Amino acid sequence: MKGNSPIRGKVYLVGAGPGDPELLTLRALRLLRSADAVLHDDLVPVEILARIGRETILENVGKRCGVKRVSQQEINAHMIALARGGLAVVRLKSGDPSLFGRAGEEIAALEAAGVEYEIVPGVTAVSAAAAAAGISLTDRRSASQLVLLSGHRAADAPPEIPAPGATGQTVAVYMPTGSYESLAARFEDAGWPRTTPCAIVSAASQPNQHVWRARLAELAQVPRLAAPALLIVGKVTAGTAALAFPTSILEPEGYVVTL
Repeated sequence: MKGNSPIRGKVYLVGAGPGDPELLTLRALRLLRSADAVLHDDLVPVEILARIGRETILENVGKRCGVKRVSQQEINAHMIALARGGLAVVRLKSGDPSLFGRAGEEIAALEAAGVEYEIVPGVTAVSAAAAAAGISLTDRRSASQLVLLSGHRAADAPPEIPAPGATGQTVAVYMPTGSYESLAARFEDAGWPRTTPCAIVSAASQPNQHVWRARLAELAQVPRLAAPALLIVGKVTAGTAALAFPTSILEPEGYVVTL
């Protein structure tokens, strides 16, 4: 149902976007204003939480720097209990719920419990980071693929870096953990040239946003940027001027390039 009022006895997995309240979707804003309960992640800023209805039950169930307030199993059980109690529940996640937001685990728990749910997408961090850095994540001249990686996984294994594709590739690493030097080394081990440009964006779309540009060989000298941060690697981070079409393919009335 896509009306203005949420359905009681239902859970909404809602994306809060990257942090700027103006990047909330209208659907997300309506649900925040009318939900009975909101369970939010730690990275959702107070400017967004301020838009939640005054009578709404508001609980922080997130974690910061690996320190959990509530386990994932407890969050699942709490959502289910609230929905079974006849409440309209918003599970509010930063960015988009389906990208590194544990939505899959929560969906599985809700389905097993027979609780109705709906996913409300949000602007994901990599889109906001690209906007902050003034780059296009894909470009038919240099990057026909976009690969999204998590900086850490459930088994605490480092991200598996793909080899650079023949048609060009952009790789975005969400929540890069460990040292930037070790990340750069993993890219180089996967075949990426040390001269590959990259950008690290911290707090994309928020007032304390910061963008740092470097090459893989220089990442070791980049100061550690505050979370939430995202690393983007690929030719697109060099800017559009560095990706000019060769003059040989330019025609008087435009150009045609096939990926």
